[in-house]
Amino acid sequence: MNFAIDTGGTFTDLVVDTGDALHLFKALTVPEDPVAGVIDVLGVAAEGLGLSREEMLGRGELLIHGTTHAINALVTGTTARTAFLSTGGHPDVLLFREGGRANPFDFSVPYPDPLVPRELTWEVPERIAADGTVVEALDEDLLRARLAELAAQEVEAVGVALLWAMVNPAHELRVGELLEEELPGVPYTLSHQLNPILREYRRASSTCIDASLKPRMTSYFGRLERRIGEIGFNGRVLIVTSQGGMLDAADVARMPIHSINSGPAMAPVAGRFYAREDTGRRTAIIADTGGTTFDVSLVRDGRIPRTTETWLGPQYQGHITGFPSVDVTSVGAGGGSIASVDAGGLLTVGPQSAGSSPGPACYGRGGERATVTDASAVLGYLDPDYFLGGAMELDLAAARAAIEADVAEPLGLPVEEAAAAVMRIATENMVHAIEEITVNQGIDPRDAVLVGGGGAAGLNLGAIAARLDCSEVIIPPTTAALSAAGALMSDLGAEFAATSVTSTADFDAAGIDAVLAGLTARCREFAGRSRTSGEPRIEYSFDGRYPRQNWDLETPLRNCELGDPGAVEELASGFHEMHQRVFAISEPDAPVHVTTWRARVSCPLGDVSDRPVAGSAAAAPRGVRQVYFQQGGRQEATVAEVDSLRPGERVEGPAVLESPYTTVVVDPGTTAVRTDRGTLLLTIGDGGQR
Repeated sequence: MNFAIDTGGTFTDLVVDTGDALHLFKALTVPEDPVAGVIDVLGVAAEGLGLSREEMLGRGELLIHGTTHAINALVTGTTARTAFLSTGGHPDVLLFREGGRANPFDFSVPYPDPLVPRELTWEVPERIAADGTVVEALDEDLLRARLAELAAQEVEAVGVALLWAMVNPAHELRVGELLEEELPGVPYTLSHQLNPILREYRRASSTCIDASLKPRMTSYFGRLERRIGEIGFNGRVLIVTSQGGMLDAADVARMPIHSINSGPAMAPVAGRFYAREDTGRRTAIIADTGGTTFDVSLVRDGRIPRTTETWLGPQYQGHITGFPSVDVTSVGAGGGSIASVDAGGLLTVGPQSAGSSPGPACYGRGGERATVTDASAVLGYLDPDYFLGGAMELDLAAARAAIEADVAEPLGLPVEEAAAAVMRIATENMVHAIEEITVNQGIDPRDAVLVGGGGAAGLNLGAIAARLDCSEVIIPPTTAALSAAGALMSDLGAEFAATSVTSTADFDAAGIDAVLAGLTARCREFAGRSRTSGEPRIEYSFDGRYPRQNWDLETPLRNCELGDPGAVEELASGFHEMHQRVFAISEPDAPVHVTTWRARVSCPLGDVSDRPVAGSAAAAPRGVRQVYFQQGGRQEATVAEVDSLRPGERVEGPAVLESPYTTVVVDPGTTAVRTDRGTLLLTIGDGGQR
């Protein structure tokens, strides 16, 4: 029995693999103690499976966990008090950054503060040149004196990023030894071990982010393992990483930067699978609607999207992670997004969220602000007696009161029109997020299938598709816990990088073959201790650019035997093709400069693709309900349990299809069909907009 848990801002999702089926469960997240939310959802699962919690966990072999604990700590500024050690004469790496402004001529925007303040930055007396030669030897006596000053500041973590340490790490390694002597027990991160790349700011930023998270995440993972161990779990704990793989909890505690976007990273994995299996499409837009955020990603040509431009906070104003990660765009638009009318009479929805505590007004937990969930209840999309499969009863009167007070009265609208306006604004926010990753990058969303994820996905995904002119929407059977399901479909994996600069005009084949051999050895060493039975897979890539370009483009390396005849030409042609696809332009006659080489190893844990998703114990009989639609107002809509639909059966809108954790609104003119796999396939008609 395996468990996959995704802790979100409002709900903690759990998928249990019992070997013959997948079972979905949800419980409210506990913001002040996320581990308590994990324990709660495990209790809900045990009850649903007819077992005691101890008995269920005692059967467990794997527990896979995706969490927002790291990103929440960074956003709220509750990370450890961190010091930064940089090469002498270069204390302002984190201050100078890389330049760039979202609005170049808006000088009213203040310059962002560095990740580590200047008073916690110390200069290390040393210097290594770009070729790895020692220009200035490390002055250990002076460094010891500065470490004594650092200790007096009561720092809780230290990040070390010295110039050209990724070429020659000798000085960084010695600094690490001195830190252990002078500040025993204080965690530290060395940049060449964590992120050996070019670009000083990115390497230093990732190093300090990682160091700042170590005390908090070590404590969190330790607390998680201890508490689930106390109630019977003796299996392996894996943590979802930002790269779309998994690592053991102990490994992530040593490199907690990998857990920053751990939750949303798995939705594209599951979305790619369902798009391929249910529609045959290799291009898919994955829209994961939670209680707090709306996370979107684009799978092109069957490839999980990756980016090196991951920022904590706004671009240029926040802090860059400096690590490749699954490319997921998040906006503050979810079921708990708060609706309000500003002083100018403009209706806004989000980014503020009611979260899980107090939650939307209809939760009856003390919330009084109008939210998207409240609007959905007022419009008749949600059955107050069947929310979370009946585990939570919604307070419809409280939802109406909140919509009336916060939206209807300020706008002078009837309550239902006000609720419909809230849904329209939420839909527009979500459409704009999708346009950012499609239309704004030259990609036509009409060529993609829209894949819904999250408990709130079905409420307006049809309306989103109609706005984008997408003809197909799929709601997978695991949609309510898509990220957690993606974790069960993913592999144990790690990525390694090395900096070695060369050009196809004068290629150092022997030197690069040695670099790739070193990366391969690290991948095989990781696979050897992965404790998996599947055959490991190693994929190679490189960061390349044209002459006089400033930025690199990651490109798959098809042939890693670069001494072979034609291998360098194949490398160059692969880069030209990638540049053409991403930027719609290429220079086939220009040489390609390569800066960084990467190897990614994946170790399969098992295949759950053939697992059916357990349905409701007893499907409710079909009925009708009055539902408000933008076009046509309140109408009589068919209401059916998803599990009551036979494979191939068609349902014409207006209709509402319900399952314990998801409600799918089928607009007038739209048709829903259930596939053999249990996926709902929506074909969008002209009446889909609301």
